[in-house]
Amino acid sequence: MYVQLKTGYDTDRGPSWITWVQFSKTWRTAYTRGRTLRRWPGMVAGNFYDVETGEEFWVSGPKRDRTDGRYSRAQPEVAEDARAPYERFLRGAALPGREHG
Repeated sequence: MYVQLKTGYDTDRGPSWITWVQFSKTWRTAYTRGRTLRRWPGMVAGNFYDVETGEEFWVSGPKRDRTDGRYSRAQPEVAEDARAPYERFLRGAALPGREHG
């Protein structure tokens, strides 16, 4: 998944990562990089917030054309354990877990 910190940064200028994210059954909670993120209706900049710090994050699937940041061409940091699947995805393979739709 593509994860970007929104709090404290201009539009799409926060640090971002291609990393593994686990979701709860309801998709209201996401776990990544040692953080617990929750959805909150009506959030302004992000679609999740960190339950400990209150920081807002954007979480979405990665894009093959690498335009994950809407207004920035800054490339995300790729987690080592996600590098091989991400590179296969960029070459046309399905995302892990999405092989059948």
